[in-house]
Amino acid sequence: MLPRPPLLAIFAHPDDEAFPTGGTLAHYAAQGHPVYLACATRGEAGQLKDPSLPVEDLGAWRTRELEAACVALGIHPPFFLGYHDSGRHERLRQDDPLALHNADLWEVEAKIRALIAQLEPQVILTFDPHGGYGHPDHLVVHHAATAAFFSSGHLPNPPLRLFYSVFTTTQVQTLQRSGQADSILGGLEAQVFGVAENTVAVWMNVQAYLERKRAAIAAHRSQFAPHLQALSTASQGPFAMLGLEAFALGGTRGPLPRWPLRDLFDGL
Repeated sequence: MLPRPPLLAIFAHPDDEAFPTGGTLAHYAAQGHPVYLACATRGEAGQLKDPSLPVEDLGAWRTRELEAACVALGIHPPFFLGYHDSGRHERLRQDDPLALHNADLWEVEAKIRALIAQLEPQVILTFDPHGGYGHPDHLVVHHAATAAFFSSGHLPNPPLRLFYSVFTTTQVQTLQRSGQADSILGGLEAQVFGVAENTVAVWMNVQAYLERKRAAIAAHRSQFAPHLQALSTASQGPFAMLGLEAFALGGTRGPLPRWPLRDLFDGL
């Protein structure tokens, strides 16, 4: 049997991979694809959601959480791009030269392109053009990863497809009715930050990987502690939609066999 082609997911912070794409990453890892994760920062500016944790260095703590999440999903250990978490709103780190939102975008793109050259993924996953909910670091990663997909076309084995992790408008409205609205989606226009269903290129049914996905989310205890009880049942609130993950098409280097696609590698 020929080796399965690699997949590379590119996100900004530890935990960005777990809720929207964890089931998909676990699925392809279980199918024998080498699944890699690039994380731009170590989440230094996150908010500690569990005060009982003995955290002295939040970046180091969240690094370990991400490593544990990767084990839970069955994917390779994460690559870090070496930037600092920028925070957002009143916590935005304007004066930190290593904060991702202060970084040279061409430099971020070059780091991602070098990783693409090293790993030779056929498929790349990253944030949608709104960065999920407008986080400045998510927007930088979206722009840099998209640019790297297009500027890597000269490589001997360039990536063939770029996908954006998305929520539909209906899913955004569901999340806004849940406890997540106060932290990330409150006040955002659902028809802007969510996509129409005809925009979704791939629906991934990841019901078979819910236990792995739950374990990956639970590994990020410093960020998800208030929601872990709901996570155990996944029957209401933000976790009710865990079994279905949606992706929009950001770029392709070849024709598509159908629309929507059956999966991320359909026809490759």
